[in-house]
Amino acid sequence: MAPSSGCCSLPSRQIVRGRADLSAVLKPEHHLHDSGDSAAEELPGRVLVVDDDQRLAESLQKLLVLRGYAVDLVFGGQAAINRLKSASYDVVLLDLAMPEVDGHQVLQFMRSAGVNALAIVVSGESAVDHVSRALRQGAHDYIKKPYVADELMTTVSNAVRKKRLEDSHVEMQRRLTRSERLHRFLVNNSPDIIFILDQQGCFSFINSKVETLLGYRRSDLLGQHVTRIVEAEDQEKARYFFEHAHTSNDSERAINMALISRPTPAGESRKRHFELTMSTIGDDDALGADARQRYEIYGTARDISEQIEAEEFINFQAYHDILTRLPNRSLFKDRLSVAITQAHRNQEKLAVMFIDLDRFKVINDSLGHTMGDRLLQSVSQRLLSCVRKGDTLSRFGGDEFTLLLPDIKSEFTAMQVAEKMLESIKSPFDIAGHEIYIGASIGIAVYPDAGDDIDALIKNADIAMYRIKSSGKNGSILFSAEMNGSITRRHSLEQDLRKALQHNELEICYQPLVDTANTNLYGVEALIRWNHPRYGRLSPAEFIPIAEDSRLIVEIDRQTMREACLHVGALHRQGHPELSLSINLSPVMVEREDFVQHIFDTLQATAFPAQRLQLEITEGLLLNDRKDIVEKLLQLTRAGINLAIDDFGTGFSSLSYLHKFPINTLKIDRSFVQKLHSESEDACIVSAIVSMAQGLRMNIVAEGVEHMFQFNYLRSLGCNIVQGYLFGEATSLADVVIRYPYGQRLNRSATSVIDPRKG
Repeated sequence: MAPSSGCCSLPSRQIVRGRADLSAVLKPEHHLHDSGDSAAEELPGRVLVVDDDQRLAESLQKLLVLRGYAVDLVFGGQAAINRLKSASYDVVLLDLAMPEVDGHQVLQFMRSAGVNALAIVVSGESAVDHVSRALRQGAHDYIKKPYVADELMTTVSNAVRKKRLEDSHVEMQRRLTRSERLHRFLVNNSPDIIFILDQQGCFSFINSKVETLLGYRRSDLLGQHVTRIVEAEDQEKARYFFEHAHTSNDSERAINMALISRPTPAGESRKRHFELTMSTIGDDDALGADARQRYEIYGTARDISEQIEAEEFINFQAYHDILTRLPNRSLFKDRLSVAITQAHRNQEKLAVMFIDLDRFKVINDSLGHTMGDRLLQSVSQRLLSCVRKGDTLSRFGGDEFTLLLPDIKSEFTAMQVAEKMLESIKSPFDIAGHEIYIGASIGIAVYPDAGDDIDALIKNADIAMYRIKSSGKNGSILFSAEMNGSITRRHSLEQDLRKALQHNELEICYQPLVDTANTNLYGVEALIRWNHPRYGRLSPAEFIPIAEDSRLIVEIDRQTMREACLHVGALHRQGHPELSLSINLSPVMVEREDFVQHIFDTLQATAFPAQRLQLEITEGLLLNDRKDIVEKLLQLTRAGINLAIDDFGTGFSSLSYLHKFPINTLKIDRSFVQKLHSESEDACIVSAIVSMAQGLRMNIVAEGVEHMFQFNYLRSLGCNIVQGYLFGEATSLADVVIRYPYGQRLNRSATSVIDPRKG
């Protein structure tokens, strides 16, 4: 055949448009269309005709177009290769004998390039070696020229069908591979454990998530029964669930179960909570009874540990105090209700304690709530160590705790527990480097004597607690009926005290401070007094604790200092410039952040000289060894203010703090002075305090001096200043000045010294 150059193609729209004309032209061959394979119509394909004989190629094109194929023509081997590089076909009708690039070379290209098309050789070459060679090179079929149209169309139709089937198979394989990869990805990257159990309940498959969540390798569990990883508490539930899984009609079943992680080298395992969802899949190929016997269980295990923990925390939070993890008020009342019922049934006693921490509010305000919280946690642990397993210690609110002691023999048992608690919190608490001392006031109500219901027992224990707090704190007491009146009085006094502050009804009295060297008036101590309109003159011991608990003490201290500075400052300007003023300050006041600034502001507003002011603080305030308190006191002493420790020796005495704080004066408590006449041990204590103060170059003030022999003895020891009824009780400043004109000595004989140790 003569070579032909170039190629031509017949676009689809030209093929469709030209089908009627072509049918008329090829009318003698209309039987081919009528009797041809209908599959070709159903499976139209793309055909590339490669032949250097243009007339023959175009004849083939017309024939194929009539059958609905899309046909392209190329007239040479190289043109075919170029076309196959850029277009895809179902069938290539290929001539072998072509100049330059023949059909064998095209077949070789199709094979090496992986062209996805079936080649049908249409050639005049009939030699066996040519046919064999073409088939070896990948030809699908061989048709000899001249061809029979029906044979050719059948061959093309079969080739297209085979190609489509192969393509469909390849696509199916591709989709299956993609689906398998997708499922493998989903299974292996699922946040859940995915597993398959055989009909014995053993793992036949499990994904790698089991290693992440439970620590097991897949090989550890394959072939093992599912109960191997189930916590002991859920073993029975697991066996029942899996053994009856195939009998359920539900398509899916879910159950919560605790699974155990792989033990560590130390033998420890961690429990985690999972939601297991499972479905039983039967064998589709089995029939009848076999279908019921041949099944697998497909399941997922979702880690719901955080959800369970959150639910448990919510439930815990509803009945417990989060800070101390103790039962809260609600749970305490529930348990008390049960205990009352049992005590009534068994004719037993029970006790309710109300425990209030002394000075906690001061510590909380000064050190901050974080430190206060840590202190509450430490206190709760010490209190817990004092109770039995069946007792209930609760945090009732703030710094208040309640304790339920069921089934006690007598009130004595409750008193013993209370004393044990007081002893447990007596030693200091080390909180972030701060050594903190704290006490407690404990009220006790015993069933049925102090009440036979929840509210009565709690209320009466609270009343008893307030009784011990008002009488000096840090102790315990049993409730008695007469306390009801005192608690009513206490609440009434608190309300009246607020009104008294608003209307300036509190009075300031002054007690003389006398110099033992010359019995001259050294100074005065400002003391607050309250002449109640209904109860008359009240002792400070009755209303000062109320003021401290209600925080009214801050305003009392401020009013006292302002008025006293004005009063004594006026005396300075009237010719008494050396007169000193001593003021007792509450720890609540000292621990406020604005304490120092308020002192300075008051001195400036009243024009009172700092060198003539002495501030008295309790030694309990110093025992907590706090840097902020040290800094405040240093600021005061740098300004010239003197500092004294009031009631020295009555608290948790620790001499180590004396050199840490800028203290100028020690005040010996009246309890030691009043016993000088009969208690030789107290005389030794006083002598030791005076000697120590002298060694530290501190001034000594003795309180409660009522007799001349006390004065003489104290002076003989070297005590600098005294105060007490011997020199006058607290009165108005005018009366003090009248009694002690500036520079005048005490008009009493002070010539003899009596040693109390000798009677």
